[in-house]
Amino acid sequence: MGEIKPPILVITGPTACGKSALALDIARECGGEIISADSMQLYRGLDIGTAKPDAAEQALVRHHLINVFDFSKRLDVYTFVELAEAAVKDIHSRGKLPIIAGGTGLYIKSFLYGLDPLPGDTGLRAVLEREFNGDEGFERLKDIMSKVAPDDFERWHQHQRKLLRAYEVFKLTGSSISKLQTIKEPVMRYNATVWNLVRNREELKLRIAQRTDAMLKTGWIEEARNAVAHGLLNSPTAWQAIGYASIAKHLNGEIDYETMKAQIITLTWQLARRQITWFKHQHPEAKHIQFPCDHCQLIERVKTTLAV
Repeated sequence: MGEIKPPILVITGPTACGKSALALDIARECGGEIISADSMQLYRGLDIGTAKPDAAEQALVRHHLINVFDFSKRLDVYTFVELAEAAVKDIHSRGKLPIIAGGTGLYIKSFLYGLDPLPGDTGLRAVLEREFNGDEGFERLKDIMSKVAPDDFERWHQHQRKLLRAYEVFKLTGSSISKLQTIKEPVMRYNATVWNLVRNREELKLRIAQRTDAMLKTGWIEEARNAVAHGLLNSPTAWQAIGYASIAKHLNGEIDYETMKAQIITLTWQLARRQITWFKHQHPEAKHIQFPCDHCQLIERVKTTLAV
């Protein structure tokens, strides 16, 4: 008889659907601690724009994987999985329930199912990054990969960093990542209950617009001004945080306030649509929870199914 693994709860779904509020309520009632699965919340200085839990919420429940790195740190899925694994182990060691909540789908899937053990060489990676930097370098990289690893080229021809990683693996192994990835039926590594929160799309659009308006009125512009001054837009990965580049354009006089706000809302909705598609197709283990929903009922389900 195999060892019974301690439970974890995973709450996924698109941005602004209500994941954080539900996670907080469950954590308070069920003795849980929250692990953020939002890639941008790992950075210090991006509080309002990434909808981090505020000081009062952090005082109520312990949160993990927020405010870990400066902008200069390049983040990837490997870093997240390592940090999340350590957090889960720590939370379980204290008899608490780990609650992973966030919308970075690749990070969550990789944590649950594991990563293929692909080789890497930081020295080679640095050389390749210099050689294939910029748009012109990306075009040369695509030309090479279309010939030496066409299967990887088809998967990642629109993603420079992923295609560069594939070339690194090819240089080390002589094979494409697609051929090296042999997992046919991935198996979850944890005793996880996974919930995917689902909302009516028009309602979600409205929530995104209302949240964006509130964030802009409560300090996001000043936060963005400070972040940009400290190099956010020139950082390796933190620059991808939605909204900051739009606010920078407004501060530089390139666009007016209303145009800036509309741009942020559109970019956020585009992110939400990608997240909806991801969680629909990439997480067959997830139970879809239609929102709005009574949190009390869900808390009882946690107590019953996870035996908290």
